[in-house]
Amino acid sequence: MFALDRIDGALNAAVFYLAHRQAPDGAWRSDTYAFFKDGGALTPLALHTLLTVGLPAGAPCIERPAAFLAAMTQPDGTVTEGPHGLSYPAYTAALAVLALSHLTLNAHRHARDAWLSYLRQRQLTEALGWQPEDPAYGGWGYAHSLPRKPQPGEFADLLTESNLSATVFALDALRAGGIAADDPAFGKALRFVRRCQNYTDDSAGPDPAFDDGGFFFMYGDPLRNKAGVAGTDRLGRERYASYGSMTADGLRALLACGLPHDDGRVTAARAWLERHFSTARHPGRFALDRVALRASIYYYYCWSLARALAACGVHAAPADWAEQLAEDLLQRQRPDGSWVNEFYEVREDDPLVATPLAAGALAVCRDVITARVRKASAQIAE
Repeated sequence: MFALDRIDGALNAAVFYLAHRQAPDGAWRSDTYAFFKDGGALTPLALHTLLTVGLPAGAPCIERPAAFLAAMTQPDGTVTEGPHGLSYPAYTAALAVLALSHLTLNAHRHARDAWLSYLRQRQLTEALGWQPEDPAYGGWGYAHSLPRKPQPGEFADLLTESNLSATVFALDALRAGGIAADDPAFGKALRFVRRCQNYTDDSAGPDPAFDDGGFFFMYGDPLRNKAGVAGTDRLGRERYASYGSMTADGLRALLACGLPHDDGRVTAARAWLERHFSTARHPGRFALDRVALRASIYYYYCWSLARALAACGVHAAPADWAEQLAEDLLQRQRPDGSWVNEFYEVREDDPLVATPLAAGALAVCRDVITARVRKASAQIAE
């Protein structure tokens, strides 16, 4: 049986590290990257992780960042973005909703609802000029301002387009915020999520060279899809290679949109993760010139993988995935309680990015292993 005290020790060290990197106002700010210095970029991620680990609401390293995020909202339900705006509005809003939805933070429910409204306004739908036939329709992206659809001939900011990562964070936040499962936002988001899966509903059947059930980052962008272009299919369409972090995101997104565990797309995504399961490296068919990109997103992959497999419950395989992932994360933790990626392409070389992701994944593993131990003990008792 896996020694849970090892996980507890590692999580305690991570909490100690994060608590001592916190600013007096409760926020976390990077010493490395300018766009992580606004407080809004890193604070909700760190707070969400500390709550996942299990810290009580009264702890200073919980209440101060919760108050920091709440102070960014106004009595009229709007959000104050600060003098320079938010670096990552969709992530900040989604993670703020996830954190402030925690049962121990009921005092901040009005602020949570303000962040939720702010997030909902940023979905690419008819309200912002997008139509169902648009590839980006239904998702969320990285736009700093409201992501209105550009008019013909108007400059189109690439950050406006939807991507799967921002979208799954938003979907998780909508669920945490109590948005009903039949809300139109989920059906609209599902249109975008489906476009990011290498899967077909065509009666002619899948193209075996491409339709493997995995996911990619966004439609129509060979550069920002980390694994790169997979080739051209039988219909002449450029296709993108599936990879681990996005397939975990995609599986979570499908479930968040209400698809059952036996839905064809869900089972295909889960099967991809099972076939390519690895805790040693970020899996996927990456192009040779993207080796660094594969490694640079390792902790995000672990974070999303843990949540995806935990959401699958008894359907998840391998059966000991949580033990395997926990062991690898434990081996990578530094003596000061932090985690750091040696590759910088997606900023996991900043410990304030890597540590919340790694600790969050480890906390999910702990909960899964603990549940198994209790179930086994109950069966023995019977």
